[in-house]
Amino acid sequence: YVMLLTLSPYTPRFRDRVSPPGVMIRPYLNGFTIAFNVSQPNTWQPYVDNMHHFLAAYDDKVQEEKNIECVPGQYFIQGGNDSEEKKACQFKRSLLQNCSGIEDPTFGYSKGQPCILLKMNRIIGYRPGAGVPVSVDCKVQKGNESHLRSVDFYPGNGTFDLMYYPYYGKFTHVNYTSPLVAMHFTDVQKNYLVPIQCSLNGKGIINNLNSDRFLGRIIFTLSIGK
Repeated sequence: YVMLLTLSPYTPRFRDRVSPPGVMIRPYLNGFTIAFNVSQPNTWQPYVDNMHHFLAAYDDKVQEEKNIECVPGQYFIQGGNDSEEKKACQFKRSLLQNCSGIEDPTFGYSKGQPCILLKMNRIIGYRPGAGVPVSVDCKVQKGNESHLRSVDFYPGNGTFDLMYYPYYGKFTHVNYTSPLVAMHFTDVQKNYLVPIQCSLNGKGIINNLNSDRFLGRIIFTLSIGK
């Protein structure tokens, strides 16, 4: 009991060997196969609904009310006591441009050009990239590389800006919303199962561990019918 009293509920005691982050995607329904037919809205509408639900916390008005504008390109390091509430930087869904669901409420699914969002897992105190923003790239995981001909990344060139780090924990960083990278698959071979691997790239990132498909990368399958 005395030992437990020495532990802080806000931050881990030892943070000198923080493991690299895992990643996750949205939409996420019943697995890592995103399959639909463009001509059948009932097959892609659940993915669209999942995206809108997930992005509700990123609405521009919500972010403007709860969070602050930060300086891009540098870590947002906040001092003070561990128990003090921390400010969070705005991440507006409009930053996702063609994958924001604002101009195209179907996120490209109605055109056979689906948007998928990539999110890094939260790690208290972690500063990804050692001062250089972590980037994302995607490729065919196994098979014909020509089945994936074009991917657009938002915001910018598909990076996680440093200003969203470090994360201070759910007790004090209460309004924190994880930054996202949107991947817009604008030209994928139709009527095929296309396995995709999207990876984080940056200093300290591990993305080639065969025993963990979520550490620094994620593998999913696109199956787009006409």
